[in-house]
Amino acid sequence: MTPYLLVAGDFAKAGGMDGANHALASYLADAGGEVHLAALRAEQDLAARPNVIVHRAPKLAGSYLLADPLLDRAGRRWAWRIARRGGRVVVNGGNCRWGDINWLHYVHAVYEPEIERFGWRRLKARASRRRFVSAEKAALERARLVIANSERTRQDAVSSLGIPESRVHRVYYGIDAGRFRPATDDERARARTALGWSANKPCVAFIGALGDQRKGFDTAFSAWEILCADRQWDTDLVVIGKGRQVPVWKARAAKVGLKSRMRFLGFRDDVAEILAACDALVAPARYEAYGRAVQEALCCGLPAFVSRSAGVAEHYPLELEDLLIRDPENPGDLAARLRAWRKCVDGYRDAVAPLSQKLRAHTWDRMARQIVEIIEAAA
Repeated sequence: MTPYLLVAGDFAKAGGMDGANHALASYLADAGGEVHLAALRAEQDLAARPNVIVHRAPKLAGSYLLADPLLDRAGRRWAWRIARRGGRVVVNGGNCRWGDINWLHYVHAVYEPEIERFGWRRLKARASRRRFVSAEKAALERARLVIANSERTRQDAVSSLGIPESRVHRVYYGIDAGRFRPATDDERARARTALGWSANKPCVAFIGALGDQRKGFDTAFSAWEILCADRQWDTDLVVIGKGRQVPVWKARAAKVGLKSRMRFLGFRDDVAEILAACDALVAPARYEAYGRAVQEALCCGLPAFVSRSAGVAEHYPLELEDLLIRDPENPGDLAARLRAWRKCVDGYRDAVAPLSQKLRAHTWDRMARQIVEIIEAAA
């Protein structure tokens, strides 16, 4: 079988692109071929397989920024060896300057975050983005084939990076349908008991790094301020995510009297169990190439309010128009949508059921198979 080299920072089940890379590597390993991983980290379930060879790049001082050049070097060194044997090399965005297959999960050139930091942190953030944009463009221009995780990403690659349309193919992320599925009443009750939540109080989830402005937590926070000003609003916000801004947001919630209405859970690896205990999800992202957390919530049968511009929103049929956020900067609009949902919780849940079933059918293996078929057809 054709040997493969996959170049990625992490091969881990948690996380957006990390989970996707883990799934592709697992699929290729299951097929019995020789699979090489140039990575900073690979979970043990992959690394222990006899046909998986991990080539680790050091993560200096725990920094992805410092590790990027080392991953690029390791990726190119092994790409040369694999290519000479007739193998295929899959890199991610700008992480390795090799001209074979590029799996594009995010387009840095499209979104420029507003930098709130000062001094050397501000300079570092600006320099990092310039480097990411430059590396991304150089890698994509070399690629013979580009796999985009959504139509949004595909169009961004064409319009912002100048990649010919004929070289860019769209393949949506898959899902672990065994973990992310609608919970039974008993499962929901057990999940709430395990979390120490009351049996009947509704909860809406937000998932994302709180220091990443793209994710729009500030909009969700402001919407909660609006909603909680009404004493009849009985729903709490559950926040799943890490970052140095977590203490800042906790302090702000306490200052405005929302300490008891927002539950900051930090990073969690039991997202499926938490979603089983929740009733909806909000994702007012300013830029989202796809949106795996939204997909997972939908697969769990939860109504997910997401920005219309997000890649995952491409799955939404016209009947779910009310779940699409037109302006992620407008907390009043998000609050109004949540009020409408609260008046008809069961109706919204029933409305997303067909989409939930459709998304669960697109498993990680199905995603990986589509990618491999495109690669082999192009070869």
